[in-house]
Amino acid sequence: MAVKLLIGVIGLGKFGFWFGKHLSEMGHDVLGVDINPDNVKRARHVFTQVYQADAMDKEALKQIGFTDVHHALISVGESISASTMIAMYLKELGLANVWVKAIHSDHKKLLNKIGVGHVIIPGQVAARQLANRMAIPGFIDYLPFDRNMVLKELTVKEWAGQTLREIDLTNRFNIQVIAIKKAGDSRFRFIPKANDTVGKGDTLVVIGPSGDLSEIKS
Repeated sequence: MAVKLLIGVIGLGKFGFWFGKHLSEMGHDVLGVDINPDNVKRARHVFTQVYQADAMDKEALKQIGFTDVHHALISVGESISASTMIAMYLKELGLANVWVKAIHSDHKKLLNKIGVGHVIIPGQVAARQLANRMAIPGFIDYLPFDRNMVLKELTVKEWAGQTLREIDLTNRFNIQVIAIKKAGDSRFRFIPKANDTVGKGDTLVVIGPSGDLSEIKS
């Protein structure tokens, strides 16, 4: 891992806890806050630091150390007012990267109006991923900076014996190969060269617009 981050998580219910747990497993430092003692107890042996505190208290957030975090996630259940106020406090404390779990589209609009650039509606994200997995064989994920850009796995059949330069996916299909896994191997090799030859059964990870990717026959 190149950069170790300090991530703040406010609200340690199911979403916040598993979000922080995953980041901890990735090797990042996670600072958790929740007013519920049971949630604090569950996260204590998983997160780097956990505090039982009311995140609606701006001074408490400052004392706990939220001025030092690289990113902060707010996941405080169904309270629109609480998540909005906490987001405003974090912005006032100088945090540039504030992420908030919203409960619906109007909540997201409100958060955007106070300057929150990263708003997640988990149900919508999960539904979109499921739809893509059904409609686009080999679909891996879509990219947050552009809803039309997706990652997809392709299994080589017709392209066997050709180099990436000869297949010319960039010019023909407007997509880019970012990794190759040779048939029988367990690991991908990233940033392949143009003169790399692909074989039958090799797996390519490509990035490109979802519409273009759905038409490709490898």
